[in-house]
Amino acid sequence: MGLLSNRVDKERLKPGDHIYSWRTAYIYAHHGIYIGNDQVVHFTRRGQEVGTGTVLDLLLVSSGPTRSRVPCPTCTPPEQGHGVVLSCLDCFLSGGVLYRFAYSVTPAHFLAKARGGTCTLAVSDRDDLVVHRAKYLLENGFGCYNVFKNNCEDFAIYCKTGLLVLDQRGGIGQGGQAVSIVGGPLAAVMSTPLRLVTTNVYGMAATAIGVYCASRYAADIGSGMRKDIVQVPVEDLTRRLATGLLTVMEPLEAPALAQS
Repeated sequence: MGLLSNRVDKERLKPGDHIYSWRTAYIYAHHGIYIGNDQVVHFTRRGQEVGTGTVLDLLLVSSGPTRSRVPCPTCTPPEQGHGVVLSCLDCFLSGGVLYRFAYSVTPAHFLAKARGGTCTLAVSDRDDLVVHRAKYLLENGFGCYNVFKNNCEDFAIYCKTGLLVLDQRGGIGQGGQAVSIVGGPLAAVMSTPLRLVTTNVYGMAATAIGVYCASRYAADIGSGMRKDIVQVPVEDLTRRLATGLLTVMEPLEAPALAQS
């Protein structure tokens, strides 16, 4: 993988990899965990869905594999799905390009990836633990799908790190994709007051970019700046899920975000 591309060949995948593929003209990417044998566990909108009430809900349509008229023998039938499903790699990609999400990147690398949802500063756990979490959630679910707070990227990041958002009544989840969607408009709004003191479009643009980068960095689960992130064993996750949606959870001892 290069600095500007996380593209990877299928032959280089290993069980426990967090993979993704862009959907809808590169507006949104779908994420999952590769568990080997050409199989991917991923979180889709098949479970109870919480929308945003905006046009962004249309992005949810692209969060799952393309449904073929001929049932795939590998993929979980929709009737049995509770949101977390098992698909073959081809169905997961839906004709898209395969990418591998990067962990333990440097701050410079993170900021160079201007598009969120491709990497994180956080450290991944062992591959066998990642696969265990994915398979456990395949049987037990991951709560209610929400494009901002509990989406496919949040699922994959949890499988890789065991880190979860303490309170999902507000704010965002673990993933960086939602931050990019929110961060762009936020940066534009924050830079608008500069018009009162300058007409220099370059200065306003630089400020907007700075606000965007700062918001992405601060929201990353590995930055050490978020106070709403806790580590939750996957076996305890189901009892910490309210009906459909992750809510306030019992306080846990705050773990170090960097794990060996």
